[in-house]
Amino acid sequence: MEQVLLAGEWRNPTDATGSFRAVNPATGDAIGPAFPRSGEDDIELAIVSAAQAADALAATAPERIAAFLDAYADAIDAAKDALVATAHAETGLPVSPRLADVELPRASGQLRQAARAVRDHAWTQPVIDTKAGLRAHFAPLHKPVLVFGPNNFPFAFNAVAGSDFASAIAARNPVIAKAHPSHPATSKLLAALAFDAAVANGLPAATVQLFYDVEPALGLRLAGDRRIGAIGFTGSRSAGLALKAAADAAGIPIYAEMSSVNPVFLLPGALRERGDALAQEFFASCTMGSGQFCTNPGIVLVPADADGDAFVARAAEKFDAAAPMVLFSLGVQRHLADGVQALRTAGARVAAGKAQTDGPGARYAPTLLEVGGAAFLANAQALQQEAFGPVSLLVRYRDEDEAVALARAFDGNLTGSLHSAADGSDDVAWRRIAAALRPRVGRLIDDKWPTGVAVSAAMQHGGPYPSTSHAGFTSVGMPGAIHRFAQWQSYDNVRDDRLPAELRDANPIGLQRRVDGAWSDRALP
Repeated sequence: MEQVLLAGEWRNPTDATGSFRAVNPATGDAIGPAFPRSGEDDIELAIVSAAQAADALAATAPERIAAFLDAYADAIDAAKDALVATAHAETGLPVSPRLADVELPRASGQLRQAARAVRDHAWTQPVIDTKAGLRAHFAPLHKPVLVFGPNNFPFAFNAVAGSDFASAIAARNPVIAKAHPSHPATSKLLAALAFDAAVANGLPAATVQLFYDVEPALGLRLAGDRRIGAIGFTGSRSAGLALKAAADAAGIPIYAEMSSVNPVFLLPGALRERGDALAQEFFASCTMGSGQFCTNPGIVLVPADADGDAFVARAAEKFDAAAPMVLFSLGVQRHLADGVQALRTAGARVAAGKAQTDGPGARYAPTLLEVGGAAFLANAQALQQEAFGPVSLLVRYRDEDEAVALARAFDGNLTGSLHSAADGSDDVAWRRIAAALRPRVGRLIDDKWPTGVAVSAAMQHGGPYPSTSHAGFTSVGMPGAIHRFAQWQSYDNVRDDRLPAELRDANPIGLQRRVDGAWSDRALP
């Protein structure tokens, strides 16, 4: 059985409650070694070790943190071939372009972005009020961060390599990483690289810890342990809400990305101008990565007119012709089939595709569902539940007023998109629909499909509930993502030599600070 990374060393699990193996989703065959399902002793050791490391890591010089993040990024790039091969076997995602050319470079790139944010101290956002004698900045939690990794990004959102991990470490907090059982060997390879880089750069030995799985009840107890400073989670709504309830009861902040249908409005003029192209783009977006993106276009709103009918017919041809696609696991396949059936029970009909599993391993045929706008409004909650996979629901709206009403009926989502005519004929409708949609989505998108998330300081990869547990934060983009795992600390009348460097009069690091209402990098007189 594989070892866990706890208390600064790779060790055999002390009280495993069982074991599991990864499964090749393309064939359904178990692959690789057995991984332990950790018990209470392992989890207690992880918490104690991380709590002991928290103060030391908080006091670590930022340059050493940045050096670790850069070294880890370099190690990931150097181990690219082994990492990609392992992730491909465990997830079924294509080697190229997805894993080798897109996701792995994104993972190492965001680690380097975190390193830059650490070096320039910008994430601390220092504010000085000389008249009141107050100074404040973002600072470490002095507690560990618990990260739950998702199934759909073995690198970029991995619990021991992704944005949550990079953000927590950048804020100088140790990480307890819970790998996703869909890619345990990939996670172990990454953890080994991270641990070696941490030791080489003099970080506390328990800065990085990894376990692979636990029984659900123990996972909830861990999420509710007050020795934990914050939690990052990406996954299903049911799991996210259960963890949130446990964390809320203990007063632990949890930043959970849970579900999103990412509504896309196609306006009449856009379909007149480029209906064929939009049908092709829609199919590509919906089926990219077998539809297993949190920004997948799960609901597309199409006018109930001749141009809308033509768009639906073109899209249906593509869905009907598509082969069944490999999903991450049989569990994902089962949940997708259940989700499609729930949509059909709520009033949607199958417009294209087989709406069924087919072939070896975990597969599902790309499927297009359809419902009228009035029917959607009459049963909006049931019809906007996420179906995670290559499935989308078309909602046919009667006119502009109904489109606005539909926009207002949506729960919180990560994204909301509108496609409009270049000649301005959709401008009035765009403004009305966008105004209704804006407070319901984290990212408003114009004339693009939602799939894909740029790693940028201007990105909001988050949104109102239930897409996430907190609309005020992003899980992608530095330095914003770091603030989830930091606390805002104020100093009142504290002597200059006792202040953190970024708050001192001399400004020894030359940081841009908000001083008496204006930005300045100068020393105070």
